[in-house]
Amino acid sequence: MEWVEVTARTVEEAKNLALDQLGVDTDDAEFEVLEEPRPGLFGRTRGQARVRARIRPTRPRAKVERRDRRRPGGKKRSDRPASDTAETAESTSANESAERVADTPDAGAEPATKRPPRRRNTSNSPKPTPQGDPAMSETSPDADVDLETHTVIVSDFLTGLVEAFGLQGTIEVESVDEDTNEIRVQGSDLGLLVGPKGNTLAAVQELSRTVVHRRVPGHAAGRIRLDVGGYRQRRREALERFTQSIAEEVRTSGIQKALEPMSPADRKVVHDTVNEMDGVSTISEGEDSRRRVVIIPA
Repeated sequence: MEWVEVTARTVEEAKNLALDQLGVDTDDAEFEVLEEPRPGLFGRTRGQARVRARIRPTRPRAKVERRDRRRPGGKKRSDRPASDTAETAESTSANESAERVADTPDAGAEPATKRPPRRRNTSNSPKPTPQGDPAMSETSPDADVDLETHTVIVSDFLTGLVEAFGLQGTIEVESVDEDTNEIRVQGSDLGLLVGPKGNTLAAVQELSRTVVHRRVPGHAAGRIRLDVGGYRQRRREALERFTQSIAEEVRTSGIQKALEPMSPADRKVVHDTVNEMDGVSTISEGEDSRRRVVIIPA
């Protein structure tokens, strides 16, 4: 993902501006502080903070070592007492020993010289995609997973989710830009997956990220955006119209106006809309969930 670079009076303000440009929350971004304001006289600061940020690449969870497994009722040959081994060697020939081992429960333990069984995929993963099954990857953990495979994983997750809820819907994918795909669930009576004010849809977005974290061997390249029943598309269009109306009032009156607190994605829509208009600009103020956009005359 590309880095964005911003400057502001403080490091915190610069980070918030970068989040507005990226349209993500703090947990989904990573920062590099390039320059900090210098202390001056009487507690004042000199210069500005300069920060660059990008959307944080998703990382897989740490792998857990597989425990040594034994067959029920069986023992490993290494667990047999040394005295039993010595008595067997003295009382029988090599052929008799082989037959005895085959007829006893100890045959469940595999000899040390036998090749270990091939690992099986025990995750609930879909069938291998044209790019290969991400869950069965033999590549380096640091290798990026291309956007196409990333999209297939999330699409399969959404298909299963729609079926689990007993709903009727089709999955559509549209490329927003070279680093972003939007996956849409189209159909009727999909309000259950949207929820009040889109809260359920936001939760499904987070779940899809968790699925990718567990399935890809390395970083998931690109970014996936979800929409259900055209909810986010309609919200974007309504927010653009509302922003244009408020911006026109600010340009005519010369008085700035602050909008209600919004999510990073909605603030990005407001910033982008105002940036295409002459005579007005935007700033952000507030922290965390109370952060909002202020439209000011240029």
